[in-house]
Amino acid sequence: MLARRIIPCLDVADGRVVKGVHFGSLRDAGDPVEQASRYDREGADELIFLDISASVEGRATTLDMVARVADAVFIPFTVGGGIRSVADAGEVLRAGADKIAVNTAAVKDPSLVDRLSQSYGAQCVVVAVDVARDGDELPVWINGGRDRTDRRAIEWVHEVESRGAGEILLTSMDRDGTGQGYDLDLIQAVSRAIQIPVIASGGVGSLDHLAEALDAGAHGVLAATIFHDQRSSLSEARALLRARGYPVRP
Repeated sequence: MLARRIIPCLDVADGRVVKGVHFGSLRDAGDPVEQASRYDREGADELIFLDISASVEGRATTLDMVARVADAVFIPFTVGGGIRSVADAGEVLRAGADKIAVNTAAVKDPSLVDRLSQSYGAQCVVVAVDVARDGDELPVWINGGRDRTDRRAIEWVHEVESRGAGEILLTSMDRDGTGQGYDLDLIQAVSRAIQIPVIASGGVGSLDHLAEALDAGAHGVLAATIFHDQRSSLSEARALLRARGYPVRP
C-alpha cells in the first residue's frame, strides 16, 4: 500500500493565508512563508498553495509569493489559482512549484488538461474539483465557489482522468471550514469512479476525520484550520494514522 499523505493547505488572498467557511467569511491565518516554513519543519508530506482570488479577478497567480514559499520548503509543492494556459503553468513551475492545480480554466476548456499533461506529465497535473450538493446531484463549481456549472462531479473526474490528470483535489464546499468532517459519501463515490489518487478536502475538525477520509478511499488528506490554529500537530496526525494501520512517511 502506498504511503498516505498529510497535506496542509495555504489559501492565499492579498498576500496572506486566509480561512473561511463555505468559501466565504475569510479570516487572516498568517504569513504564507512563515506557515510554509513551519509545515516543512514539522514534516508535512506535501504543501498546497491556492491563490483563491486569482481566477475570479482574472489574473495570474502571484509568482513572487510562489517563489518565496518555494525557497522556504523542501517538500512537494502544488500551486493553483489563475493558471489558464500551458505558459501560465510553466511560469509557476519555474517559480518553484512541483505540481500545478487547475479548476476554472479546465472546466471552461477541458483540453487544457490534455495540453498540460502532454507538456509536463500527468504527475504534475492536479485537477481541483469543488462540489456543493444539490439534493442527489453533485454539481461542480468554479471561480472560487462563486459559479455553478452544468458539470457533475463523477462525470467530470472521469473526463479529466482520461485527459491526463494525475490526481484530483476534491473539496466539499458544504463542509469547508465547518469542522464537521469530510463528505465521506462524496469521497467514496469519486474514489470508486477513477483510478488516479484523490486528495480529500473540506471539513476537518479533528484528527479522526483524517482517518475517516482514508477509510472512504482518499489517498491524501488536506487540512488547514486544525494545523493553522495549532489545534493538532502533524506528528500527532501521523501517529494516529499509523495506529489505524495506514502507512505514513516516517
